[in-house]
Amino acid sequence: MTETRNPSMSSIPQTGPAHTDSSSPAVEMDPVEYTLRKRLPRKLPKRRNDVYVNMKTDFRAQLARCQKLLEGGGHREICVHGLGLAINRAINIALQLQASSQGALQLAANTSTVELVDDLEPEDPDEAGEPMTRTRNNSAIHIKVFYPDAQ
Repeated sequence: MTETRNPSMSSIPQTGPAHTDSSSPAVEMDPVEYTLRKRLPRKLPKRRNDVYVNMKTDFRAQLARCQKLLEGGGHREICVHGLGLAINRAINIALQLQASSQGALQLAANTSTVELVDDLEPEDPDEAGEPMTRTRNNSAIHIKVFYPDAQ
């Protein structure tokens, strides 16, 4: 994803330093002169019963995929993962699954913080500015949706 930022809508701290790496000194940057490129987050191991929820795919399609894994896929549990803005959607999917099973499914949620890396590339390659990276933290949720063992 590429976004050109200007000072009025920038989420980049305008007075904060950006670092090229941990060994270089702080460098002041003008957010107008850089293009923000967000790298993909590091994913957890992808298992057949993992579902990574995002905001681009239709909610009903993601819910149907989860239902298919639980009912037709032969899995007794799935793990629904959501990052940042998709946390609410991941919670809603898990709650919808539980409601549609008439309480047969149980939920176990864990939260975590994921470190994300952004690349800041200069708008004009002829300028003296060099590409920089910025790290930031984002919240994540991991919800285990499972049928409890009958005892």
